[in-house]
Amino acid sequence: MNIERVLKEKFGFDEFRPGQKEVVESLMTGRHTLAMLPTGSGKSLCYQLPAYLLNKTVLIVSPLLSLMQDQADQLKMSGEKSVLTLNSFLTLNQKRKAFDRLHSYRFIFLSPEMLSIDDVIKSLKSIEIGLFVIDEAHCISQWGYDFRPDYLNLGEVRRELNNPLTLALTATATDEVRRDIVVKLNIGQVKEMVSSVDRENIAIIVERMFSYDEKLARVLELVRKFTGSGIIYFSSKKVAESVAGFLQDNGIDSVNYYHGGMEQEQRMLIQQQFISGQLKIICATSAFGMGVNKSDVRYVIHFHIPSTMEAYLQEIGRAGRDRKQSVAVLLYSEGDEGLPLHLMEQQLPTDSQIDGVCSFLNATQKNLANFTLSEKEQLSQSFSLNEIQLRFLPSS
Repeated sequence: MNIERVLKEKFGFDEFRPGQKEVVESLMTGRHTLAMLPTGSGKSLCYQLPAYLLNKTVLIVSPLLSLMQDQADQLKMSGEKSVLTLNSFLTLNQKRKAFDRLHSYRFIFLSPEMLSIDDVIKSLKSIEIGLFVIDEAHCISQWGYDFRPDYLNLGEVRRELNNPLTLALTATATDEVRRDIVVKLNIGQVKEMVSSVDRENIAIIVERMFSYDEKLARVLELVRKFTGSGIIYFSSKKVAESVAGFLQDNGIDSVNYYHGGMEQEQRMLIQQQFISGQLKIICATSAFGMGVNKSDVRYVIHFHIPSTMEAYLQEIGRAGRDRKQSVAVLLYSEGDEGLPLHLMEQQLPTDSQIDGVCSFLNATQKNLANFTLSEKEQLSQSFSLNEIQLRFLPSS
């Protein structure tokens, strides 16, 4: 079947966006493919269109529930009914029914953690998987080594599923990260499609500030000046909440804050309110953005400097997905770069914590890898360890 005809019939588009056709053609020749396409370029079409050409189940590994739910909902709204989202919110009965009908689904979305469950793998092995997709594949390197180690097992999962044709999708990945993705997925010979991350419709502005209060005043000035929806990024949950309150106190309506310390239900509610237009401005940490399918974000402001250039590109790329003119403003004060470094250092165990845990393990002749969940919780409390710090400690 002609791919342009499928593009028109299934998606209503007359032409591909840059990079999309090359990715689809690579997959249709049976080549494992790693595609780096800019944020907002329509990466999901790169696996959705081949699903109709291959006429086999497409398995999509996605990092966030909100992201996979949004993609699944978009497919259903377009008329595709054979879509399944496997997640922890399904009841036991719903999961049982889903597994019984697994062969009937064209698209199956799930997290890497779901692929660590033996029953899930057993059920997936009973069907023919035409395409194995890792969405936001840079998470393998960015998250796999600390708080989501199941990302590092995706290569073994591929082997258990009989090494299906594989597509790794990302918007930002350095040469080193792309090599890491290929190695961890065990895909060997791979076709790399690396597009420019340049988004010509986004004006990038850096403004030098000399105090916190000056930044506050400038943020208020900017949100009064800009029209449309906007995201303001912070490195601190406390500051995100504080600035949201400051804007509300100064007459800015439809603004709220969002960060990873909030309850999941509240985060999902705020995200949906932003997507629907009930909220115009979100004061957020980096926890916000992935999976937010909103094309008309007109501006992104960075109150704090992001931790990496990749994070910066991801975050400003959430503006102007409708290809209309948008703006990204970074407010910089001397010494701002110290905050990301400080936050990263907080994720590492201190020398005294490492010495204490090692002494405890030596004295008890125990192996951290064999600790039960309750034992790990007790250890964390004894040495004031957070979850990420615990993962960095030696397991044997």
